[in-house]
Amino acid sequence: MVPKVKRVGAVHAHGLDVVVTPKVTISRLLFMLGYAMNPGFLPENVEGVTAADLWAAVAETLCRNVERALVRGVLLGYTTEHATSTVIRGRIRVGDQITSRPGRLMPVEITHDEFTVDIPENRLLRAAVSRMISVPRVDPMIRTRLRHLLNRLADVSPLTHGAPSPHWRATRLNARYHPALRIAQLVLDTLSFEVGEDGLSIASFVVNMEKVFEDFVTTALTEAWNGGRGRTERQYPAKLDTDKAISMTVDVVHLVDEVPQVIVDAKYKLETASGRYPNSDIYQVLAYCTALQVNHAWLVYAGDSAKITSHCILNSSITITTWALDLQASPQDLVAQVERLAQIALT
Repeated sequence: MVPKVKRVGAVHAHGLDVVVTPKVTISRLLFMLGYAMNPGFLPENVEGVTAADLWAAVAETLCRNVERALVRGVLLGYTTEHATSTVIRGRIRVGDQITSRPGRLMPVEITHDEFTVDIPENRLLRAAVSRMISVPRVDPMIRTRLRHLLNRLADVSPLTHGAPSPHWRATRLNARYHPALRIAQLVLDTLSFEVGEDGLSIASFVVNMEKVFEDFVTTALTEAWNGGRGRTERQYPAKLDTDKAISMTVDVVHLVDEVPQVIVDAKYKLETASGRYPNSDIYQVLAYCTALQVNHAWLVYAGDSAKITSHCILNSSITITTWALDLQASPQDLVAQVERLAQIALT
């Protein structure tokens, strides 16, 4: 049986709410989303959230992690500033000076480093907090906490509408910010808020569970194989016929010495009441094996309990194994299930 609902989340529009609840818990959904975006995302980033409502859970998660990030104060860092000044500090941009003011000494075009709170990390946090405050369904107590956080980030420049998220790099200096930054990035990537021409607000937090599941499995496998022999490719292109007219894209392929060794295809599907998965999935993966000359492939499904079944294909050396991930397991166990698959697949 294929889960009928592939998109889950919540939409608030014109005072009405439409909520499609995922089969997994909200904290598990947030973990899978965050981990797929960045494997540095830890289970504790979303654990302990008691809210059952999606808006409340996202808001509480963001609020709690930003509060922890700022408990020792707002992070400061160096940013590079370009300015026109009558005082020389930093470096003179000679080319810009000659172009803008040939023959004149003042004012001068300079570049200098500024020690400030207006750094990408703080701009990302401010943008996420601002967007969360705008969502109509946020609990008043959480909204108050978010406004307090926004006040603490008042000296940070806001993002202009439509601007990309600030790029940040994980370092030792911003380590206490890491969980909050990952939650903030998740909020900015998945939550949208607009005010229509009629002045009524529209907010949405909607994700495609097929993509969430596929991205999570792919990221977890890539991390598990990282550092070992070979390399892992996502969305690997393949051709089925000699004329190269039939194209395919494989979710995950692990190559050793540039030769495909392992094929993994992730499906957000549940088994039928009789304990079977669609035969069409087997046919699809069999085509992958034929095209890439791989003898063992893995079909990873979403399940209520871990289950493994192997199918030896007649008149061939190909074996296709279905591997159900128990999505009810803890985040640590969920990642461990994929790590076990990665280990077995390469033995």
